[in-house]
Amino acid sequence: MTECNFTIQDTSSIVSPGLVVFRDVMNANLAEMLREAGDVTRLRPHCKTHKMGAVTKIQLELGITKHKCATFAEAEMLAEAGVKDILLGYNLVGPNIQRAVDFVKQYNDILFIATADHPAPVRELSAAMESSGQSIQILIDLDSGQHRTGIAPGEDARQLYRLLDELPGIIPGGIHLYDGQNHQTDLEERRQAVLTCWNLATALRDDLEAEELSVPRIVAGGTGSFPVYASLSDRALELSPGTNTFFDNNYGKMFPDLQYTPAARILTRVISRPTNDTLTVDLGYKACASDPDVSKRVVFPDLPDAEPILQNEEHLVLRTAQASSFTPGDELLAVPGHICPTSALHKSAYVVENEEVTDNWEVSSRDRWLTI
Repeated sequence: MTECNFTIQDTSSIVSPGLVVFRDVMNANLAEMLREAGDVTRLRPHCKTHKMGAVTKIQLELGITKHKCATFAEAEMLAEAGVKDILLGYNLVGPNIQRAVDFVKQYNDILFIATADHPAPVRELSAAMESSGQSIQILIDLDSGQHRTGIAPGEDARQLYRLLDELPGIIPGGIHLYDGQNHQTDLEERRQAVLTCWNLATALRDDLEAEELSVPRIVAGGTGSFPVYASLSDRALELSPGTNTFFDNNYGKMFPDLQYTPAARILTRVISRPTNDTLTVDLGYKACASDPDVSKRVVFPDLPDAEPILQNEEHLVLRTAQASSFTPGDELLAVPGHICPTSALHKSAYVVENEEVTDNWEVSSRDRWLTI
């Protein structure tokens, strides 16, 4: 793992709590992603981690032309950044059906793909696309065991894919295989679990192709399963790493085999020292994801004994034996436990290169709605 420098010579422009991206660390993460993939054309990284047009443009410069997202705002951000192949890895219902029509109309030079796991919204989407003279590729969303979304492998899945082939305005685009249940810390245990999921997808693919149905892609994986899928060779496989661009502390602990470093951190300042062994910093849960337990929301590399004991909207109380050495106004860098929702809590990120703040990147798709 590359030795990283997290020094910021002048922090006076950083309003805390402020999201800070260390450009060199992010670049190293992207280089590791490319190394693991083996071939840049196999990559379809998820933009949910950064939600930034600036980061997307850097990935495009590296030759990463296929991208994945979870919201129409993210899809629009990718399109405006210049991406021409976008997968919205989300099942379309309600107003999102018309939004899909509007998207393919507005960005008619972009390959736009979405997912589905039930015939009812697929039929509704087909009618909307046909009436507007548009079409969209749809991946069947396969449930590999997480039971969050997706259709179980079997005859129902085959029937749904046949329906994609039959309906006007719908083009069958392949299989979406997300295996977010695979959190095994041991790499070999994770490998076996991931391969079990992969075999479900390839068996379905083989059945469909035996019926002369086109299955051009299998979009597979997330952060932890990425290295396993990357070790496979299959003409249809597209690799979909999640958090890797920025990375975070909780995945780093869960998957120690991954050679990534958290590139996005939060600069926070001490605002009070209420007791002899506690500090209060201005890092409330308006500035970092609150889905992990409070003990796992952030860590402080320069204050390793800090124990988060209370967090509110604007405050985080830390217990530390070093409390007496701090004065209000002192600064710390926090590493988020979960970076993806953390980035959505910030309007923009300060960019640091060579120990200097050099830029400010807008988190342009942090909202649910931009223009479509």
